[in-house]
Amino acid sequence: MTAVHRRLAIVLLAAGALGGCITSDGPAGDVGGDAVQPFPANYRSEIPQFLRSYLNNPVGLRDAAMAEPVQRPVAGHVRFVSCIRFTPPSGRPQELAIIHLNGRLDRVAGNAQELCAGVVYAPYPELEKLSR
Repeated sequence: MTAVHRRLAIVLLAAGALGGCITSDGPAGDVGGDAVQPFPANYRSEIPQFLRSYLNNPVGLRDAAMAEPVQRPVAGHVRFVSCIRFTPPSGRPQELAIIHLNGRLDRVAGNAQELCAGVVYAPYPELEKLSR
């Protein structure tokens, strides 16, 4: 094998190895990609369970309200977002945008004001009944 053939073989092997690194599923960590997302059917029961651990003290929340999940663009992908408002006992009103992925609660977004613009809130008494 000549030196030229050896170099060509090395280049082809390297290209083949690196070719396996290329994907089209979007950003790393977003396993849902651009697939059509299912409606989060259990959002009303998942959210209080999640907030029980997310909030430092979930006891005594007032004026709790939630909007039905709506589709919003999140990091370049369409996701269902649930918007929640409440007033903790020791503070001012808070608004959270909860992102759903593949029909399940995924995370809390940092830009609730933008994601929750225009949603219609309804009372959410389940949240006011949270305990530790």
